[in-house]
Amino acid sequence: MEQENQKKDPSRLVAVLREGISVVQMILFKELKSRLVAENPNQDKVQLAMIAGAVTNSVFGVVNPEEKFQKFNNQNRGIIEQEQLALAENFPGLTPLLTDALRSQTLCDHQEEIESPDILKPAADLGILIIDREVPLPSTFIATVRTVGAMHNLIIAPAEIDEEEEKSLIQ
Repeated sequence: MEQENQKKDPSRLVAVLREGISVVQMILFKELKSRLVAENPNQDKVQLAMIAGAVTNSVFGVVNPEEKFQKFNNQNRGIIEQEQLALAENFPGLTPLLTDALRSQTLCDHQEEIESPDILKPAADLGILIIDREVPLPSTFIATVRTVGAMHNLIIAPAEIDEEEEKSLIQ
């Protein structure tokens, strides 16, 4: 009986979706950091990683409250904004995955009644949100994330998704 209740628990599906969103964030971070290091081989790699992290956080509406990160973001606002504006051009193959992850994040926030910043409009303004892309079912999103995550050596454990649970989440 407890196992059946767990299957119907939408918070379990939200947790699985959030894991997938985290994998997409890591993929964006890795790709961006690799590009930055390749284009700026003489620049401090820690600073380049922090820029990649700041851009990734910004895309997903994450604010790191630690003073050192706030200071870094303020001091490097120009380059962070330049990198954001170049995301669609530099990573066109990631835009479908980013679109699905950002929409899934918005869906999860709504399900959990979390007040979060609107991340879809800024993503659309940056050209990384495909407006006319059909919203995937959670199982499709997770399957895609697993495939792409495996290609980037970022794997999430498989999780069974109940069809009824999935349908109740998107309604």
